[in-house]
Amino acid sequence: MSLKLYFAPGACSFVPHCLLQLSGVDYEPQMVKLHKGEQNGDEYKAINPRGQVPVLVDDGHVITQILAIILYLDQKFPDAHFLPSEALPRAKAIETLAWMNNTVHPTFTHVFMPQKFCDQADVQAALKTFNTQTYANLLSELDDLVQRKGQHAAWLTGAHIGPVDIYALTLTRWGSIAGIDPTTYKTLWSHVQQVAAHSAVAAVIERERLQLNLFKPT
Repeated sequence: MSLKLYFAPGACSFVPHCLLQLSGVDYEPQMVKLHKGEQNGDEYKAINPRGQVPVLVDDGHVITQILAIILYLDQKFPDAHFLPSEALPRAKAIETLAWMNNTVHPTFTHVFMPQKFCDQADVQAALKTFNTQTYANLLSELDDLVQRKGQHAAWLTGAHIGPVDIYALTLTRWGSIAGIDPTTYKTLWSHVQQVAAHSAVAAVIERERLQLNLFKPT
């Protein structure tokens, strides 16, 4: 088996990075230094012309886009139980992942990289301000999701830690980068700490040299 994951520290590639670590299989983690523009180099563009992470390469087959990679790893390692196997719980888990990826994630992009959406400084500032508040509201929605889990299951999609839990950690951490105090979302923050304490997740956090909370009070 030849598995290679191209990741950037703290990016959404953290999710498949953790899944590979959870699987227990041998894989090669390959860091892409976004701040140095490595994603735009000819070598990386030959792998992913879009210049994005994550990218999973399995025996020469290239898979991009986080949802595709998650679903692929779930089927490749069924014993890891990354997603529920029953039809309805599985659909609900994918529904949450899709919302995380198509709504919460791009909202943060408007905060973190407003220059991708407009080249006017005043518009960029407005985009950042507006989307920071939107992101805070989305984290409240995520907090509600964790609260609904309550004591019914150990993790957000059942008895096993999975991509919904790990993406929740990623999105919460991003909130702290956006200037949102994650500790104000008490249930979500408690769950994030539970996820981070899992041995496989902790190993990836150490490899990527991440801090969970980057919030700095003003």
